[in-house]
Amino acid sequence: MSRTIIEVHAIQTVPPANLNRDDTGSPKTALFGGQRRARVSSQSWKRAIRLDFRATLDSADLGWRTQQIVALVAERVTAVAPELADQARDLTVKAFNDGGIKVKIQKKGDEVEEPGYLVFLSRHQMDNLAGAIVEAARSGEKLDKKAVKAILHDRHAIDVALFGRMIADDAALNVDAACQVAHAISIHPVETEFDYFTAVDDQKDESEETGAGMIGTVEFNSSTLYRYANLDADLLRENLGDDATTARAATAFVRSFITSMPSGKMNTFANRTLPEAVLVTVRDTQAINLVGAYEKPVMEVDGRIEQACELLAAQLAEIAETYGETPVRTWVVRVGDRTKGLAETGEQVNLQDLLTGIEASVTERIGAS
Repeated sequence: MSRTIIEVHAIQTVPPANLNRDDTGSPKTALFGGQRRARVSSQSWKRAIRLDFRATLDSADLGWRTQQIVALVAERVTAVAPELADQARDLTVKAFNDGGIKVKIQKKGDEVEEPGYLVFLSRHQMDNLAGAIVEAARSGEKLDKKAVKAILHDRHAIDVALFGRMIADDAALNVDAACQVAHAISIHPVETEFDYFTAVDDQKDESEETGAGMIGTVEFNSSTLYRYANLDADLLRENLGDDATTARAATAFVRSFITSMPSGKMNTFANRTLPEAVLVTVRDTQAINLVGAYEKPVMEVDGRIEQACELLAAQLAEIAETYGETPVRTWVVRVGDRTKGLAETGEQVNLQDLLTGIEASVTERIGAS
């Protein structure tokens, strides 16, 4: 059966930054091709994408991931039925337990009951669950367990459909993620550097006492990153249940993947950039990460963007020739002459034309299937 897989490959230069740090405060790294590379985790960039959605999508399309889900639904119960204010939390706890999400007291001496993990629900699901709780309470009937599970499976938010949901207590409530985001890695070796800083105490009388109020160091690196993500439009359609919403979600994902950036130490480094080049493909077989183009690290310090684009174009062509994996359609968004190595790989467009093309392709292909 023909599939619709959208892939996004981006080449992006980042100046001195600490986008994503480990437990010691150091920028994350990875060994690849025998060399230490800069790394930005997929979790970090997915969080950035979800935050970017808040500026580009209607809040009704988005979910909320929190351990305090009982409080959110109980608030909705109270808003709909003020007479249930005193019972709202207990009714909500029972509803979640009946629906397969176990809620209990998490800390000794704490009377607040919540799940032991983050729960990812759409606003529609929270509203509908609150409505069902109110209806059952007013009628005096028990809330049907199957009805609760049906609510938790109906009208998934776009971000839930894209990034998936895992419910440890009941696998039937899980949602398979329609997208995959790779850890971004630099195409060249990196070394972590240290910025020594001092902070002056504005209240100090310098005529009596000199020196800094505090001193410290911040770790950073700079890199040219290869970023990759893919989106299974067929699974997205299955999760969302609607063609138009699927096309809109696919477009939003590609836009936010390209334009978002993790915010780690952003105020310190002002390192926000946009990709120099973006290659987007539609495949009908399987997703293919082209990171092998950079297994041999780029060692030149001048012309990394040029070489990155040439290597990416060569890898795309060689995969197509060797395995017969030729994309159904390819677009290129690029900035300046340094990216000319990708010029012949696909249709050259700006970002808006790319998004229009993706929306049309997804609409046509999932409609035909």
